[in-house]
Amino acid sequence: MSDLDAIDRKILAGLQADGRITMQELADQVGLSVSPCHRRVKLLESRGVITRYTAQVDQKAIGLHVSVFISIKLTRQKEEDLNRFARAISKWDEVLECYLMTGNRDYLLRVVAADLAAYEAFLKNKLTRLDGIASIESSFALSQVKYSIALPV
Repeated sequence: MSDLDAIDRKILAGLQADGRITMQELADQVGLSVSPCHRRVKLLESRGVITRYTAQVDQKAIGLHVSVFISIKLTRQKEEDLNRFARAISKWDEVLECYLMTGNRDYLLRVVAADLAAYEAFLKNKLTRLDGIASIESSFALSQVKYSIALPV
């Protein structure tokens, strides 16, 4: 939202850095007392600026060692085809992100798997079984250079 003031942005930055920060610590960071800070946080939540609080889990620590970016081209780009594809992949836990794209592909997916065999099983047992896919191109991440879920506020 464009009507955020400097204090709202400081609140958002503080919460993105540490979602478990106490209201007292957050208030101190942004230069408010606890009650006004709490009101602003609740307002940001009610306006949908803050959508939820989560724990960030290390992918490799839980055995997901493979990250794959998959470009998908559909045979047709009619709305019902796009919706069918989106509904199907939304059910799969391996798909962390999916974007409808411009350019020479229709979708870009970010998928995680334990290893190449697990990715192959995902590809063969799920992705290639969807109707309407013209092509699938997989690109494997060798290493992660930067990762952040904090938006620039």
